[in-house]
Amino acid sequence: MSSTAAPTTITRKPTPYLIVGGDVMVRRIVDRFYDIMDSAPEAAGIRALHADDLSAVRERLFEFLSGWLGGPPLYFQRPDHKCIMSAHRPFAIGQAERDEWMMCMRRALEDCGVPEDVRSVLDGAFLRMAEAFRNR
Repeated sequence: MSSTAAPTTITRKPTPYLIVGGDVMVRRIVDRFYDIMDSAPEAAGIRALHADDLSAVRERLFEFLSGWLGGPPLYFQRPDHKCIMSAHRPFAIGQAERDEWMMCMRRALEDCGVPEDVRSVLDGAFLRMAEAFRNR
């Protein structure tokens, strides 16, 4: 008598990258984030830390968030990638800059229609990351 084992199925929880909508939505969030930073008077402090042309930093944040959220690790595949902490070290980042960055990200997530329960989870993770960048 032979017995045939049923195939094993591995169920994986979707990553935050997939939950928010993948490549298209991550890019949309990043674009909205920088649009807010570029236009909101309450983000003037962090805007001043950036070059006039935001296109390169938009691409870097998109690439970083893609991998950070569990999607393709685009940022880390770049031959010129830096440790994210050391990339921010040259800039004076305190509580005010952290709060401005968080305001832009919170508004971007909301404006892009990320569900509130997902925003709540991401908010804590983004806040921990933004807090880690503080150097003053």
